[in-house]
Amino acid sequence: MSATPITERKGLHLDVCLSGAAAFERRTTGFERYDLPYLALPELDLGAIDTSTTFLGKSLAAPILIGAMTGGSSHAGLINRHLAEAAQRLGLGLMLGSQRVMLERPETRSSFAVRALAPDALLIGNLGVAQLLRGYGVAELEAAREAVGADAMALHTNPLQEALQQGGDEGFAGVVERLGEVVPGCSGPVILKEVGHGLSGAVARSVAAVGLAALDVAGAGGTSWAKVEDLVRYGEVRHPDLVEWGIPTATALVEVRAALPAMPLVASGGIRSGLDAAKALALGAQVVAIAQPLLASALESAEAVVAALERYMRELRIAMFVSGAADLRALAEVTPSHDPRA
Repeated sequence: MSATPITERKGLHLDVCLSGAAAFERRTTGFERYDLPYLALPELDLGAIDTSTTFLGKSLAAPILIGAMTGGSSHAGLINRHLAEAAQRLGLGLMLGSQRVMLERPETRSSFAVRALAPDALLIGNLGVAQLLRGYGVAELEAAREAVGADAMALHTNPLQEALQQGGDEGFAGVVERLGEVVPGCSGPVILKEVGHGLSGAVARSVAAVGLAALDVAGAGGTSWAKVEDLVRYGEVRHPDLVEWGIPTATALVEVRAALPAMPLVASGGIRSGLDAAKALALGAQVVAIAQPLLASALESAEAVVAALERYMRELRIAMFVSGAADLRALAEVTPSHDPRA
């Protein structure tokens, strides 16, 4: 696969994310401000805790998605294959990285071709909302979905990242109207997601009538994609305040849940433990998504990814056990305590 500006940039994105240099430093997810009730007498058996659920019509062994990472670069195929194998083994979901490169550079399609490795897994494709204002429509979403055999499509929105990216898409005017034109014509579920700077309650309300199947709040506190772009473009952080901007994941989740009580939600952005996941689920998410913590493992092997995810799954079960939640329905009824000073 010959390098082009877009494939080279994706490779540089991976390098920066692997280094850990793009993590938020001054802004946290906000989950540290919440506590689940600790029950010394939980009246449950750990082995009986049920983490199974259904999301977008597919069964999951636990409410965990492997978050969008990559596609189109030299290492992307290996990473996606290992992630897909892990998703299949554990009964989890997988979201692919942006498929724009696949549509514009057909020779990169093999890096996204993982359905054969995960025939039963929930597989979610991915394109950017900015492309809807530059000629993409139902045909492109359907082509992206069909090319990889995805069960659903995610449309990612990333204005801050694009504003700092060299040659990034700077026009977002009319995007909500365009979503309303495109989403109803798609044959499968469509999710709207941020990339790590957060969805607000106001944004959620603005797309309430679009026909989306779910929202991924993708809040601040994990990887700053604005910082990724600064580091890729300049080799240093040139905009220290902008790259630390965003809505903390817990705040975004609470806001969006209040704005749209019936909308299925994904919580992503800095989910670093099973306890984080349990807090997110208690705050209103149906599933969580985990990306950067799996990246190094994904370069190594499917077994390494499985081991990392099994830790999350065990920690989630323990958090449910000790807070007295036998299943995810019970966890959703748990009221976390909140200390805004923490």
